[in-house]
Amino acid sequence: MQVTASAHRLHLFSPLSSPALSLPFAKHCRCRNRDAAATTVRMGLREDGPSVAVVGVTGAVGQEFLRVLSDRDFPYRNIRLLASRRSAGKHLTFEDREYTVEELRPESFEGIDIALFSAGGSISKEFGPVAVERGSIVVDNSSAFRMVPEVPLVIPEVNPEAMAHIRLKGRSGKGALIANPNCSTIICLMAATPLHRHAKVVRMIVSTYQAASGAGAAAMEELLQQTHEVLDGKQPTCKIFKQQYAFNLFSHNAAVLSNGYNEEEMKLVKETRKIWNDMDVKVTATCIRVPVMRAHAESVNLQFEKPLDEDTARRILEGTAGVSVIDDRESNHFPTPLDVSNKDDVAVGRIRQDLSQDGNLGLDIFVCGDQIRKGAALNAIQIAEKLL
Repeated sequence: MQVTASAHRLHLFSPLSSPALSLPFAKHCRCRNRDAAATTVRMGLREDGPSVAVVGVTGAVGQEFLRVLSDRDFPYRNIRLLASRRSAGKHLTFEDREYTVEELRPESFEGIDIALFSAGGSISKEFGPVAVERGSIVVDNSSAFRMVPEVPLVIPEVNPEAMAHIRLKGRSGKGALIANPNCSTIICLMAATPLHRHAKVVRMIVSTYQAASGAGAAAMEELLQQTHEVLDGKQPTCKIFKQQYAFNLFSHNAAVLSNGYNEEEMKLVKETRKIWNDMDVKVTATCIRVPVMRAHAESVNLQFEKPLDEDTARRILEGTAGVSVIDDRESNHFPTPLDVSNKDDVAVGRIRQDLSQDGNLGLDIFVCGDQIRKGAALNAIQIAEKLL
């Protein structure tokens, strides 16, 4: 556990705000993620690869985009690193080459085949359509386009058919938008979907325990700062969140709507229905922010149309790509956020029959996934790989 925690801290201390950013995943010091070995496209820098842009490159997900591109040897002939005017001019080292971060402008997308966006919804709404007009395929990590009917909302292991009609320009394609689901939705549905395919979920109850990374690099820094302050007997600094985060938990900081749900909870409801193409499935969620650095945990209760016993469910999950089962009752070992930090797979455990439902029509599971990786950057790049 000590080694895992050290790796956990390494990400936090990556130089997010230094004038000269040297990312901790250049090729000469790369550590490949073995979870991806079977499905990785291994080509890297090559003349016949697509031209790639990363929008929001200095943020937590932007950095993870670069790490995943490198880990998976994603093919590219050139890469353009884009950010706000404030970050423009900074230097990044990626794949043994030095790049200058460019200010995001409409002309930034000239000649770009694939644009990976993670700079917030307002930036996506402003520049996403601009990139599409210039022929780029935009994979957007914000909520800006997720519920637009004609925009595919994709988890590649779950519904790749949703984007089957989209092609790169060089393959008789044209510009298009593809939306990355919300992190909590991705992590939940990676585990719930294979069970849904087998027995059809009619109702799903989700309680999430969400990490600081979901609120960005500044929230991660604030959690660390608050932890030091509280341990030193000082008043905690509360800039990102309006209350103490260290040694505390609270309802997710998303805006609360008139129905009493917050926006994060409604994302799970609406996105699940769109991804499963099932407007009748009943979904309810309660989302909680917990003082964990970068991986979410979720308790998921499933009610099925057809019976599904826990042994069959365990076998289904063990055979699912992108899912690892950690379910050792004897030693009381189940998924934790540290188990999945910096990992590709979503981990599932606590697989058990729901005793409140008769006839093997209910299951409880506990799911953990890296919010920055599979919950954001990895999923987006897996979408891009489908275009190759």
